[in-house]
Amino acid sequence: MAASETAAASGAADERTPLLASNGTGNGKSPVAGLASEGNDLEHASSSAPNGEDGDPLLGDDDSEQAVVVEESSARIAIILGTVYVGVFVGAADASVIATLSAPIASEFHSLSLMSWLAAAYLVANAACQPVSGRVTDVVGRGPGLVFSNLFFALGNFICAVSKDATTMLIGRTIAGIGGGGLMAISTFLASDLVPLRRRGVIQGVGNIAYGAGAMMGGVLGGATEHIWQDRFYGGWRLAFYVQVPISIVSAILVSILVRVPPHQAADDIVTAADGSTVRKSNSALAQLGRIDFPGAGFLVAFLSLLLLGLNAGGNVVPWTHPLVLASLPLSLASFAAFIYWESYHAHHPIIPVRLVVSRTVMAACITNLVSTAAMLMAIFYVPLYLQVRGYTAADAGLRLLCSPFGVSITSVGSGLIMKSTGRYVKLGIAALVCFVGGYILATVGLSTADSAPWYPFVAFFFIGGGYGAMLTITLLACIASVAQTQQAVITSATYAFRSVGGTLGLTIASAVYQNILRERLWDRFGHLPGAAEEIARIRDDLGELQHLPPGWHDGVIQSFMDAFRGVWLTGLGLAVIGLVSVALMKQHTLHSTLARSRE
Repeated sequence: MAASETAAASGAADERTPLLASNGTGNGKSPVAGLASEGNDLEHASSSAPNGEDGDPLLGDDDSEQAVVVEESSARIAIILGTVYVGVFVGAADASVIATLSAPIASEFHSLSLMSWLAAAYLVANAACQPVSGRVTDVVGRGPGLVFSNLFFALGNFICAVSKDATTMLIGRTIAGIGGGGLMAISTFLASDLVPLRRRGVIQGVGNIAYGAGAMMGGVLGGATEHIWQDRFYGGWRLAFYVQVPISIVSAILVSILVRVPPHQAADDIVTAADGSTVRKSNSALAQLGRIDFPGAGFLVAFLSLLLLGLNAGGNVVPWTHPLVLASLPLSLASFAAFIYWESYHAHHPIIPVRLVVSRTVMAACITNLVSTAAMLMAIFYVPLYLQVRGYTAADAGLRLLCSPFGVSITSVGSGLIMKSTGRYVKLGIAALVCFVGGYILATVGLSTADSAPWYPFVAFFFIGGGYGAMLTITLLACIASVAQTQQAVITSATYAFRSVGGTLGLTIASAVYQNILRERLWDRFGHLPGAAEEIARIRDDLGELQHLPPGWHDGVIQSFMDAFRGVWLTGLGLAVIGLVSVALMKQHTLHSTLARSRE
């Protein structure tokens, strides 16, 4: 990777040593490449940065300020990103661990409906912390942000490992979600800070290899701990959480030593008052932290939590006409409306900047991320459950998940190399979503019966993972290329927020579809039999009950599960098709070969 060697020494600087020279515009600011400036809402990336190829000006490119860029050496970039990707590896392992073990965990706590909460608690925490992590680490530095994320991730996993009830488990997942969200988002910020857009796709592909390797390891680890250690270690799944704790602590130590990229240090703003006098507006670290959009994050969490509560409870825990459902769903919509209003009119530095998101490319990319992540999480969490209903062990289910991260790794790097060579991404994005939709068609056709071939999940998951991995790389670069350089971290945070929201909504909708269809089919087939209510409740709460069904129940119960899974796959397929339509609406922007975004 070519880079200016003049900056090699700066990588070893103290965390708060300025990396960049003053920009010479007379305002005294010293913006770091790729970091969002806190002095103005939207700032110019570079006076020489061209418009997108469609002729539209870059979003946020409406100020006179310039980002003066010093590039790091290739060796320094490799050290920084290699260290950071340890956290990405662990975060990905955690995701596939919980996907593989969610059914055994939920069964131990006697509530299969807990499955969606295990993932949703993590994703809601992601949605809350990822959007603000860009602003926070602009101020305190990416390194300290990663240390905090690693330690929170370790704490959350430790709580999960020692949990004795569902409430403690969900608290642990929430804390781990705060840390895991930071690990994923901040690693992406760093890559954007250090690597030009033209090569950014390749680096994102390398990061996705780390993610894919972690996901593969997590699937194996989750299945192995449940299968091998169940009789030797109370709750075999707990070992999978214990193992992640020391790795996260080691990652935090490595980051604190090796990741030395300075934070943005903005000088005070000079503001002209109505009477013509000038007022100095502080841009100290404390002042900048005070302007972070925590109310926006609160509205977003309220929206997701209330929606999750209403959709999971309705028709599952209580009737759809119950006051809990009738109150939580309207309140979730009110929270969403309040979030949009706050972000549009009151947030000084919104976590999802509406002015950026409403542009064609960013909106198309964000919608694609939202619906594709929703569909992806449906597959990741419900295919293992499908396999375990068919009699496969958690280890067998984990092995069949391996094809997804394998596909992610291949297509992420491949799409990055293609974009580096051609500088184009729109048609590539369409091809990625065609692959994703094709994988979902295979899943819908082949994973809705109890007698599909053993190889079918491998093939379906390879195409689903391959399409999803390429989509992540392509849409991220499209968003970054369409905004000014000073808005990279902000728009990256927004894309991660859409992914987290999509994952939460996807699992919530999937849980509602699955639980309601399963309940209806079981009652249709067995509701007239004596003791049906108690038996149906046990079936819905514990997969182990499938081994102790009353005579004559087995085939009907299995078919009821297959009907429920078919509903989930059809829902995911519909979302995948929406993603395909959305990604086709992106515009082409220039992928520059230098951090300064000058014409090559």
